[in-house]
Amino acid sequence: MRIGELAGLIGVSTRAVRHYHHLGLLPEPERRANGYREYGLRDAVALARVRRLTELGLGLDEVRDVLADDAGRALHEVLTELDADLARQEEEIRSRRARLASVRRQADEHGGLPAEGPVSDELAALFAEMARVSAAHPGPEPAMAAKEREVLALLESTGGAEGNKRMVELLGEAVAAPGAMQQMYEVYGLLDALVEAAADDPRVERAAQALADCIPEAVVAEAGGEEHWGRVATEAGGSFMAAYYAHFAPAQAEAVGRAIQLVAERAR
Repeated sequence: MRIGELAGLIGVSTRAVRHYHHLGLLPEPERRANGYREYGLRDAVALARVRRLTELGLGLDEVRDVLADDAGRALHEVLTELDADLARQEEEIRSRRARLASVRRQADEHGGLPAEGPVSDELAALFAEMARVSAAHPGPEPAMAAKEREVLALLESTGGAEGNKRMVELLGEAVAAPGAMQQMYEVYGLLDALVEAAADDPRVERAAQALADCIPEAVVAEAGGEEHWGRVATEAGGSFMAAYYAHFAPAQAEAVGRAIQLVAERAR
């Protein structure tokens, strides 16, 4: 048989046959006087086995091991390892599909995905409530509200999963009270008004107090109490907090920092 006939018989391409020769997976047959390879039944049997092994999902290096007999691993060892790897991939795919289904459900329930998405169902619900209140709020949405969503999405992507989930639950509880989200949007407006103000502007203290007032006592206590808020207030020089404050204009950063100090004082 010529190479094209062999490839057609086994159901592979002639390029694959040549590649197998190059890798040593398939022995080179003798050539005729005209230089063409002459394949026989043994070559077809060998090529068919290579094809069956690759169809099982073995990589070519693993196929080489199997074909090497005693010089490599036994076939059942390779297949056991392959089965375990496929099981891991299957679990990963199942998890990804569940996450994808959650994101698609968010889009259906909330009329689309938030610009900061994909996020958890809990955070998506919080963002949807923000969108609802924003739509009823006069004028365009405060820029600070969009920054808040960005930071929340970032925090949810960092740290422990359980801690992140509880953080979102606390936020949800905080804004669930009647008028709480509307109050938060008033604070966003106060902070927006500081975008071009000096850090010592008298409006900074008013915005800080209003922001601190938005955090219920239950949240202050459960979020970590005095130790947590005191640490947040005193670690403003940390790399993350430095980046966090740099996210705002100077007067806005001053108001946020002052609000954290006020909450820390309440937690004592």
